Amino acid sequence: MRAAAGPVAVAGSLRGPYTFRMPTLILTHGDVASLVGPSDANAAVETAFALHGSGRTRMPPKVYLPLPEHSGDFRAMPVFIDRLDVGGGPVPAAGIKWINSHPKNPARHALPAVIGVFILSDPETAYPLAIMDATVLTALRTGAAAAVATKHLARLDARSLAVIGCGAQARNTLLAHAGLRHWDTVLLHDSRTAAADALAREHSELPCRVVDVEEASTADVICTMTPSRAPLVLRRSVRPGAHINALGADAPGKQELDSAILRDARVFLDDLEQAFESGEVNVPLHSGALSRDDITGTLGEVIAGSLAGRVAASDITVFDSTGLAVQDLALARVVYERARARGLGQSVALVDG
Repeated sequence: MRAAAGPVAVAGSLRGPYTFRMPTLILTHGDVASLVGPSDANAAVETAFALHGSGRTRMPPKVYLPLPEHSGDFRAMPVFIDRLDVGGGPVPAAGIKWINSHPKNPARHALPAVIGVFILSDPETAYPLAIMDATVLTALRTGAAAAVATKHLARLDARSLAVIGCGAQARNTLLAHAGLRHWDTVLLHDSRTAAADALAREHSELPCRVVDVEEASTADVICTMTPSRAPLVLRRSVRPGAHINALGADAPGKQELDSAILRDARVFLDDLEQAFESGEVNVPLHSGALSRDDITGTLGEVIAGSLAGRVAASDITVFDSTGLAVQDLALARVVYERARARGLGQSVALVDG
């Protein structure tokens, strides 16, 4: 259904009627998937990191609502950017993502483990511009964050890529990296060998091999995306000059990397406060195996040019990704602008006074 254009007057509160510029757009999973892909996500996420690293965002740490009786949790992620330009000039942008993690959903209810909704709002009026599926946004921006970190932190001659954990996020991480450079070798590992085999078959255009975790840990670029609460990648396996994207730790108590790797590496976080509580560094920080002084800084600072990334070819670099609402907002704004231009989505007078 095409989006309605032009101002629309509706009944207001006791102060009388008011006018808004456009009804709220409802965008489904299919709408969002048809409007953006990995290259769009890479560009939007890189922009988001640069803005965050330059202090142009307001983004409280994500709020967790634990639901142990339902084997899951909800997360609320609000964000504001003062000037976001996704084409057509810079505008202020704001929104919030409401997303869950219910790992038992597929078996219990035949539903995805992760279901997300993003509300894009006009910061000046608070009017909801769009309500869209955020499952696609989350998958694309997660893979893009890793690829952007690889672009800025990995060695230029890095040619072997490893993905440890071949679940739902692995596909987008592979696609995001495939657009960066040629990879001579792609090593896949999962505790469920069938999952790694399936990912290798899906990406037969890439030089994929299914290997054990120790061999995967020897790659030039390593992406970890598991729910592990005990280190999987050990210091002895990681070679000098490696870059690691630690994507799996997104809640307190999760840890995928040997703490010795973090002590020996230049460690970059997506957001200091959020990662301290729920990122890869959260366990070693709380146990005393790592101190805050061991953290080099944020990826946004590197992209914004205020902090050096890789200093020497032999450096081990680690990007600790917890997932930022600013990434979702940047990509959601791209989705919204394209939906308006192409007449996609269902227009509703959601705020009717």
